[in-house]
This record gives sequence, structure tokens and C-alpha cells, in this order.
Amino acid sequence: MFDHVTIRVSDRGASERFYATVLRALGIEPTYSGEDLAEWDDFSLAAAGDGAAVTRGLHVGFVAPTRAEVDAFWQVGTRAGYPDDGEPGPRPQYSPEYYGSFLLDPDGNSAEGVWLDPPRPQGSVDHVWMRVGDVAASRRFYETIAPFTGFRLANEEPGERASFAAEPSGFSVISDDRPRTENVHLAFAAPDDAAVGAFHRAALAAGYRDHGAPGERPEYHPGYYGAYVLDPDGNNVELVHHDRG
Repeated sequence: MFDHVTIRVSDRGASERFYATVLRALGIEPTYSGEDLAEWDDFSLAAAGDGAAVTRGLHVGFVAPTRAEVDAFWQVGTRAGYPDDGEPGPRPQYSPEYYGSFLLDPDGNSAEGVWLDPPRPQGSVDHVWMRVGDVAASRRFYETIAPFTGFRLANEEPGERASFAAEPSGFSVISDDRPRTENVHLAFAAPDDAAVGAFHRAALAAGYRDHGAPGERPEYHPGYYGAYVLDPDGNNVELVHHDRG
């Protein structure tokens, strides 16, 4: 699973209203809102600035407990004036039982309510899709860190898509005619501090860029131990261990 997925937004108030409105229709309520960020379990948003640019071109799918909530997600969003990105219905191109609906957030990112059979746990990110400049290069990066994230390469369409999975979540890197995803933060959970260090060493040994050495980040909470690297498109990827004991 993702530890957290964080986006940076151009208007904190507008984006928080969007996600509060549509995620409530899926039964996902805010778990935190402060000056630094707003959070819904493993999804969060923060204002852009201080060197952190706006996230664009991202797709995030959120778990819906039933098809009715998928419908409600889209209905509530469109009635509130948010742009439609795909009305509720089956999407058999993804899987036989896939049922989803799609909206655009204030920065143009795609948000989805999705129901699958068997159902996934409620209240979490189901999947992330990122559009990248080079699918093969992104696949190599995410395969390099896969032993530490718990995600494995599930399938690949060379040059078009590579999909990674770890129950109950997944993510894909995609190349198509839409703009590339920019400035997303993906964090994966680690079992201990040693795994965080190994993740960072493996990524740097493979030639990927450092974005923060392994260490404590007490500004998040006591016992927060993380390390950061950049993927080939400059997205910030973290492995984090939460030692709350």
C-alpha cells in the first residue's frame, strides 16, 4: 500500500473544498486539516510554494464501497460545478468488474471514484496513474526500488504503460498524448529504518537523483524516518518508517 500520496495545489481552499465534497460521497472523511496540509487517510494536499510546484496531470482513483457511491461521487461533483472527466459506468478495458466515474480537480488533475469486485478496503487510495516521458525509463526506476516498496511489475505494454501492484493498491506509468504528470509525491511504507537506508543507497547506486538522505523528520512526528529520491520525471518518491513506539 501507499503510505501517502501528496499533491501540491495552486489554491489550497479551492482544492480542499473539492476533495472534501467528492470524497465525502465515497464515505471518506478528512483525517486532518492544518496550516501545513489537509489529509484524508493516505491522500493529502498542500499549497504550492517555497520551491514546491503545483501537481498537474495526475490521476488518483479512490475506493468506493459500492457502485452507488461511484454514482454519487460524480453527481455531487458535477452538481457543485466541477468538470466531468467521465460519467459513471463500467470500464471493462481495465477489468471485467471495474466501475468508475471521473472528475477534474481545480488544477486539472483527474480524480476517480472506483468500485471493483472483489471490493477494496474503504477509505484509501486505490490507484495512481502518472503520465511520463519514457515508460521504459520509469519502469526501470520503479523496478529498482520495488524490493523496498512492496510493489511488483504486474503487466506492461511496451512504450505505452507499465503497471505495478501491491494489494490493495496499484500504480501505472503511462505515455500518451496527454500532458506529463508533474510534481507528485509518492510515499511507500518501510518495515524499519534499515530498509529506508537500503532504498536510498540502491536508488543512488543506479544513478537516480537524491532528494533527501535517510534520517529523522521530527517536524512530521517523533519517529518519522524517511529518505527521498526523484524518479526520471522529477517526481518525489519516499520510503518512510513510522516508529511510534
